[in-house]
Amino acid sequence: MTAIKSAWSAVGGDPARLSRVSTVEREGSLQGRLPVRELARACVGACALAAAELGARRAGLPAVPRVRVDDGAVATAFVSERHLLVDGRAPVTFAPLSRFWRTADGWVRTHANYPHHRERLLTALGLPEEPSAVKSALAERSALEVEETVYAAGGLAVAQRTPEEWAAHAQRAAVAARPLVERGRTDSAHARVLAPLDAGTGAPLLPAAGLRVLDLTRVIAGPVATRTLALLGADVLRVDAPRLPELPDQHADTGFGKRSTTLGLAADRHTFEELLATADVVVTGYRPGALDRFGLSAQALAERRPGVVVAQLSAWGGYGPWAGRRGFDSLVQVATGIAAIEGSVERPGALPAQALDHGTGYLLAAAVLRAVTEQSYDGGSRFVRVALARTAEWLLRDIGQDRAEGTAVGTAYDGPGPWLAESDSTLGRLRYARSPVSFTGGPADWTRTPGPWGSDAARWT
Repeated sequence: MTAIKSAWSAVGGDPARLSRVSTVEREGSLQGRLPVRELARACVGACALAAAELGARRAGLPAVPRVRVDDGAVATAFVSERHLLVDGRAPVTFAPLSRFWRTADGWVRTHANYPHHRERLLTALGLPEEPSAVKSALAERSALEVEETVYAAGGLAVAQRTPEEWAAHAQRAAVAARPLVERGRTDSAHARVLAPLDAGTGAPLLPAAGLRVLDLTRVIAGPVATRTLALLGADVLRVDAPRLPELPDQHADTGFGKRSTTLGLAADRHTFEELLATADVVVTGYRPGALDRFGLSAQALAERRPGVVVAQLSAWGGYGPWAGRRGFDSLVQVATGIAAIEGSVERPGALPAQALDHGTGYLLAAAVLRAVTEQSYDGGSRFVRVALARTAEWLLRDIGQDRAEGTAVGTAYDGPGPWLAESDSTLGRLRYARSPVSFTGGPADWTRTPGPWGSDAARWT
């Protein structure tokens, strides 16, 4: 369980707690050339152990509940967006202009799922919205030229690099110099004391019950983190700008357990400050510094809400020459050499899941839970930070394929069936992946299905 030890250490966990973790390995799950299954198992294991630890602390249990990490559940959850059905309809996960393109000297990958990113891509290239036109134009340009041109216009395109090329890149050096999870304490403020939990009622133990979480994240990684906190009992309120709607299917996949509202951080500042005044956790998933002008840096939030935990997620990290760049899992895979490793001489490849997104999401949830546990002993406003590129660094260089004590070998992974569920919702009949976060006495599923994006009031329950 070397990878789980590494993840648990990254969030500041006591190594003695690892004896409470057992794993079920299933051959055939998350197959790739890189140790994706080990990364996924480690991130989920650290998250589940952090949840069990907080639950034991709040319920006064003599021992931390046992954690069980099943590769089948993990593999299913790591492609939850592919398993989602809404009234029998499968979502489209990538738009036509989100793909690999051959260039004059290699390959580039673009991301244009959101309308504003699609417009910027086409504007940068001076092209109509025709894949054939994009294909022809990019074939005549170098990959790095496309990357820089599109970035300058606010769009998203990344040239494919080999692992060796990424190793020599200044951004890789900046990323590698940071820990997998950055953690810190900004003051000694008193943190809100959460009510004790009663573990003798027969109801699921919800470690995050009563925790108020402001969710300012989009796409996959951040919403996976807050979806997990919601599973564990937190009151999660997702806040989006009215002018930037989330993709409906993406929202349905990551909206379990949460409520969703829209606020303009400038126009609706008073409402946001009222929410912040009693929030325990603020999670952001925008480019580093993008929200600072609204007073949403970790330091500014702690000054206005002493005792808050601020969790920050980015693609490339808040340092290095790419600190201010937008990014997504698929683009980080291309830049760091993962696409080259997983591909062939004919074409770049990809991991069997958007594992950087999902894995980083569970790591972020684990870091938040551990911060809350630490606050229960000595208070203090806290911050935690993760980056997709740093998770990629971990996958490329620090995770091995091993088997250790506490590991059981299960049957081969032959499909997601046991880890899927169905439920009616205001969006329609949903088929979805259950959460892989599992510990003795913990919740088996979310108690709330996702509703329409932005349809809830901007207040705490």
